[in-house]
Amino acid sequence: MRLLAVVAGEYGRRKAQNVREHGPQHWTVHEWTAPAHFPIVIDDPLDFLPSQLPAADLILALGEHPGIAELLPDIAKMTGAKSLIAPVDRVEWLPKGLMNQLRGWLRQVGVVSVFPKPFCSLTENSYSLRGQRVEYADRLISEFARYFGKPRVTVAVDEASKTIAAVQVERDATCGVVRYIAQNIIGRKIDDAEYEAGMLHHHYPCLASMGIDPDYNDTLLHVSGDLSRDAFSSAVKPYREVQYFRPDGYVEVKT
Repeated sequence: MRLLAVVAGEYGRRKAQNVREHGPQHWTVHEWTAPAHFPIVIDDPLDFLPSQLPAADLILALGEHPGIAELLPDIAKMTGAKSLIAPVDRVEWLPKGLMNQLRGWLRQVGVVSVFPKPFCSLTENSYSLRGQRVEYADRLISEFARYFGKPRVTVAVDEASKTIAAVQVERDATCGVVRYIAQNIIGRKIDDAEYEAGMLHHHYPCLASMGIDPDYNDTLLHVSGDLSRDAFSSAVKPYREVQYFRPDGYVEVKT
């Protein structure tokens, strides 16, 4: 699969690098750095594009300015791409109204698009969470989501010490935070895995917004952190002992 990452700063470059380093060997990941500044009104998107771009099957729209969205349909036509992922990790970079416009523009040129909010909510058949969840069907996006999106891990446990001995990252967040947690949670108690994963997520430079998002009534940073924490909590659940507490004064009645 041929991917083109449209970037505009450290946010996109870090994600593109993680995909390049940890994606399948048969993927080819190119980058194009979009302009940093745009006028209020873009008369002709082609004025901001190079004369040519590498051929691509899937576009990762990782820009940091709403003006970049207006370039994406022409980028798709130039590259031949038929699928596009435009994550919403900061609403100011892709407001909802512009997102809906972009979806329509891309549909007109035959491109399937998804807008996971946050990026780490993407799975092989859906994106976003709770009441915002959207199902989709696209082979190329699903192929990407096999490896990057909603965190999924398995663990090996040292039974004697009840600690995490090894972690297999089955699906990393595109920014690499799950791999970071996996590397640093080794040796931690399995009963503390959920808490430790949450703390490690906050130590990693997640670039999701810290402002309250109206769709979730929470920050996207916290939503992202919950996804990572839940992945590790689920992974250690089979190894945790269930403890039952008997209230003071409880008397078991035999029948």
